[in-house]
Amino acid sequence: MSNKTKSIIREYTESIIIALALALVIRTFAVQAFKIPTGSMHPTLLENDRILVNKFIYGAQIPFIHVRLPAIRQPKRGDIIVFKYPEDQKKDFIKRLVAGEGETVEIIGGKIAINGEIIKDGILNNITYYNFGPYGQEGIKVRVPKDCYFVLGDNSMSSKDSRYWGFVPKRNLEGEAFFIFWPIKRIGAIK
Repeated sequence: MSNKTKSIIREYTESIIIALALALVIRTFAVQAFKIPTGSMHPTLLENDRILVNKFIYGAQIPFIHVRLPAIRQPKRGDIIVFKYPEDQKKDFIKRLVAGEGETVEIIGGKIAINGEIIKDGILNNITYYNFGPYGQEGIKVRVPKDCYFVLGDNSMSSKDSRYWGFVPKRNLEGEAFFIFWPIKRIGAIK
């Protein structure tokens, strides 16, 4: 092999290694793509939608050492969050954040009450929530523990969410869903 051929191979190899390293850093700390597998977030997100998740907004987690980078802001009510499923850390789930630590949550007549007050504004007011699961029964007020969140699917009829399995620990947060990039007819910001 000539020196010119070796030089070209080396250039391509270096370029590929740099590109892979950059992709890994971006995926780990900045933005990651996900595919929506179920209809639990319908009509906001549909099955097979491809979305982008902002991982640095809540402070991306550094792999292997379980330390988070500083957050740009804390999660807030109404955010659509991606997190590690509390009952199986190998699965990623996506739901809407309804309540944070110290707040009480109750479903009254299909509406969400936080600390005894029915939410009257925002997307949560436009969704009917059903009294399913041990944490979602009518007349039951659930207090969200420290460093945890209560999350619900927008398609309350067919969503396995905090009503069934409880709370999402803060350490399980992956990021906030912000953009649908596929299919083409659904491209746009997630609300």
